[in-house]
Amino acid sequence: MAVRDVVYYPDARLTTVCEPLGHAVGESHVEQLARDLLDTMRSFPGCVGIAAPQIGALVRMVAIDATGHRKTRTCHGELVLIDPVVVASSGRVKMREGCLSIPDFTGDVRRPADVTISATTPEGSRIELATDAYEARILLHEIDHLDGMLFLDRVDAATDIYPRKTYQ
Repeated sequence: MAVRDVVYYPDARLTTVCEPLGHAVGESHVEQLARDLLDTMRSFPGCVGIAAPQIGALVRMVAIDATGHRKTRTCHGELVLIDPVVVASSGRVKMREGCLSIPDFTGDVRRPADVTISATTPEGSRIELATDAYEARILLHEIDHLDGMLFLDRVDAATDIYPRKTYQ
């Protein structure tokens, strides 16, 4: 198990556009990064997604898992996606988001309600998946990380940013 340290804002790696990995799919370092993303995501209770730059790797890879979340409608389970691209989107929904790399704040962000994503799996298979609701939001949030964007870049106004609630 390789739980990696999370990179926190304002680290410049979080605002860097990441490099594609397609040429390296199937190589051991890509497979190791996929395992590290999953191990790191699983180590944070309630975490539903993480992107490679959040653990210091400036490449286009994300891991997500919306399983069991109350806001999930469509769920593809635990996924690791390489070079994910949004190929279609529709609708607009405003919802609260948080981020491992910005632990003290959440924000209301408008995102498409339905998306279709094209990507490669760590094993080298091309996939296209259509999803909606919470899983779509997670994917879009993580893809933003690959483009050097944070949820704070997507809020409509400063009044849409909130201190994170702490539960005891």
